[in-house]
Amino acid sequence: MSLAVLDDVIEASGLPEHEFLLEIVIMLFQRDKISLGKASELIGMHRMQFQKLLADRGICVHYDVAEFQEDLKTLQESG
Repeated sequence: MSLAVLDDVIEASGLPEHEFLLEIVIMLFQRDKISLGKASELIGMHRMQFQKLLADRGICVHYDVAEFQEDLKTLQESG
């Protein structure tokens, strides 16, 4: 599914398109609507880079058991 955002909305924000998307993704992450992994994937950042960005903004990382298990699975699959 794609989401079209009117150019007027992006223009009104005063942000470049990529930063506009970043702000939306951060807001969804803060509201527990998307996981850390999904947020970093949507932004196209490595998870650690996204975590640093959050830390620089003073945003706490919610890291629950399901995300830990997802990370553990990824590490096991990558050897």
